[in-house]
Amino acid sequence: MAAFLRVYSPSRDEPIHEVPPATVCVSLTDLLPLLALARRNNYLWLQDFLDDEVVITEDLYHVLKAFRATRPSA
Repeated sequence: MAAFLRVYSPSRDEPIHEVPPATVCVSLTDLLPLLALARRNNYLWLQDFLDDEVVITEDLYHVLKAFRATRPSA
C-alpha cells in the first residue's frame, strides 16, 4: 500500500517560525586561500555571496579597521 502525503498550508492565524540559518566555523587558514583563488580566477559563484555577512572576532575587526586606515608607504 502506497503512503500518501498531504501538504497543509499554515493558517493565517498561526505564527510562522523562521529557522535561523546554519552556521559553520572555518579557520581563516582554510578560508582565505579558497577565496583568493576564487577571486583571482573570477569565479562567478563568488558574486552570489558578496552581500552575505560574516561574523569575526572583535580583535580581528579592530586589526582590519586599523589596517584599512593605514596607507602603505612606497
